[in-house]
Amino acid sequence: MALEIERKFLVKNDSWKAGLKPTIFKQAYLNSEPDRTVRVRIAGEEAFLTIKSKTTGISRQEFEYAIPVHEAEQLLKLCETPALEKNRYFLKAGDLTWEIDEFLGLNAGLVVAEIELDSEQQSFDQPAWLGKEVSDDKRYFNSALSLRPFSEWE
Repeated sequence: MALEIERKFLVKNDSWKAGLKPTIFKQAYLNSEPDRTVRVRIAGEEAFLTIKSKTTGISRQEFEYAIPVHEAEQLLKLCETPALEKNRYFLKAGDLTWEIDEFLGLNAGLVVAEIELDSEQQSFDQPAWLGKEVSDDKRYFNSALSLRPFSEWE
């Protein structure tokens, strides 16, 4: 069993972006129930099928399997909603890596930074460009954004 421990934050500005190149992500959900999600993702030239359990605190079980891109493209057609698209940037910070997502399409304007930790109590430096923490706000889960895009929020 793999355990994902992740904290999620809004991003205040783009001062983090200099010199970074994005990977284009396209993903959708075969199942987006809160107790379990099943995601199909194409990330650049790779593709994955991911199963995640219900989130408790900032932790959840995660199982991810590489699949052929052509199969992922077919699976995306079977998903509940149209695919989310985003540019993902990877920013190394010591032993940790920030994953910063610039959402596109109906979620354009939303920029979220995530960091995966080894424990819920693990400390880390918070860069100046980091905004409000939204780890506990389920609206920012990608599965939720696929059902209710950022552009439809009040």
